Amino acid sequence: QQQHYNSSPHLQHRLTQAFRSDVDSSRYILLSTKSRSSTKLKNGIIDLDFEEEEDDENSFLIPKVYPQRWVQLAYLSLLALVSDWVCFSTAAAPSTFEQAFPGHSSAGLIDIFLYTNVLSCFLVTDIVAKVGLGKAIKGASVLMGLGCLLRSGFSTTDLVPYEAILAGTVLVGAAQPFFQCTPPMLSATWFASDERATSTATAINFNQIGIATAFLVGGSMASDSVGLEHYFGLISVIAVALSAGTVLQFQDKPLSPPSSSEIEKIIKNEKEPPFLESVQKFFKTPGFTRPLVAFICSISITNIVGAFIDEVLERGGIIDQLQIDLAGAGFELAILVGGIVIGGYVDKTKRYKDVTLACLLATVFFVVPLGLTDHALGKEPLLLVASLLGLGMAAGPVQPINAELAVDVTYPSDETAVESVQQIGGNLISALLVPVAELMAKQDYQLFETNNIIASDVRGDVILLCCMALATMGYFSTFDAPLRRTIADCADDGVCEAPELNMISVDKVPGDDVTISGAENDPYTSSTSISPDILASLKEVSKEASNVEVTKNSRSTNGEENNLNVRASSSSSTDKV
Repeated sequence: QQQHYNSSPHLQHRLTQAFRSDVDSSRYILLSTKSRSSTKLKNGIIDLDFEEEEDDENSFLIPKVYPQRWVQLAYLSLLALVSDWVCFSTAAAPSTFEQAFPGHSSAGLIDIFLYTNVLSCFLVTDIVAKVGLGKAIKGASVLMGLGCLLRSGFSTTDLVPYEAILAGTVLVGAAQPFFQCTPPMLSATWFASDERATSTATAINFNQIGIATAFLVGGSMASDSVGLEHYFGLISVIAVALSAGTVLQFQDKPLSPPSSSEIEKIIKNEKEPPFLESVQKFFKTPGFTRPLVAFICSISITNIVGAFIDEVLERGGIIDQLQIDLAGAGFELAILVGGIVIGGYVDKTKRYKDVTLACLLATVFFVVPLGLTDHALGKEPLLLVASLLGLGMAAGPVQPINAELAVDVTYPSDETAVESVQQIGGNLISALLVPVAELMAKQDYQLFETNNIIASDVRGDVILLCCMALATMGYFSTFDAPLRRTIADCADDGVCEAPELNMISVDKVPGDDVTISGAENDPYTSSTSISPDILASLKEVSKEASNVEVTKNSRSTNGEENNLNVRASSSSSTDKV
């Protein structure tokens, strides 16, 4: 076959043109040769020259990770921390803020921050696509530093006017989505396929540490107007130093992609559409709405519990403010730890569905004690704190896991666009549910009134959260979409045979067409058959062929890459191209 190919320039030209004209449907076809080094990728197509030639630095794209990825993750996580610290900086001392700025409330300032955040989420995807991840994060870090300086001023003796506080808050609110919506993109760009969920969990949930910091540091420093000014000054110093480090050390992308899926996107020269066009495509993609709903459920539950944590703890008998602050900080820390631990498990197993359903069920279990009072036992502070920490461990990981799942099912989509949709949905639904939860928290429902031993009552807001989690479980249980990115990466981490991938089956059809079942109505499958030009060229190489079948070889134990081989077979012989 090599001799026949090398002796036929016409065939070389025809087969190369076929691959070039139909690269989408032929993207998984690799030609097996005597030497693996003689099949190379050039300009997004397959080089069919069987003759050995000298390697060059652009001949191969091999998955590789770099130590710099941890620096990238550290900066993005710390930027998210500081941005949420600024958002909730006055929440621990609202009376001090209102005394320093009469006529203005801490809650109003937080609302302005959140509204600015939502508006910025509509812009972040297109900006990152245009200037790149590195420049976008650097610019946003500088914007946040300027906003913090406006809030503190350059004096250490007087508070700045409220207008400066407002302007600085708007700048930080506009910068925050660049840290909240880009973790999946950072993970895809820098981290291996078995590290992405952990990386995303760390970056997405690190803002919870910012909220905890706001309560612990703000509660102790902002006891009066002078303390409030020093408190804002401390935030500014940290934000400016972090901004300087980001500008100097944060990078755009590594020299080599970290996974096969990223290599494939580079080979195909994927160009991301505008954000609104991406959103339309997402909602047409099978399986996208399930992780979206799970993400919204998780962020709504954690936001509502965080918003009313004082009332929750006081109901359970915890009234000391320091104890309340410590319990709240523990809740936020549990969200981060749960995301890292459970995200690491998902990285290894790809069991997105099972883990999400288990977390939602555990969420229901841990939510109930937060609004439950046992009439026989009375208030139970230890049970309450344990339930609060358990809720953080269970509900928190649902967000990063389903951020990664949404990116997986929409591959090769823009990761930032996916996370922007989830953040917009989560923040908007949370904003709508907070007043509803506040109203229902005033309702008490008696349970087992006639039995003095097990009689108890439960608050209405807990019933609301339980119903949300159960409804989400029911909807999410129908998820069965293929994990497209994991399928592209399965050779990297040896999970190609895992049933959780929901692998699209490839069926042999009489004649020349090879169809992909399950690809109908899928906006990410541009073609459902391999081009007749390719098949005709392959048949000319193997003239005895009577039919064509596509098979996928699983990864061997010695680490050999997956190949999707085209085999031409007949009654007399089997020739492999």
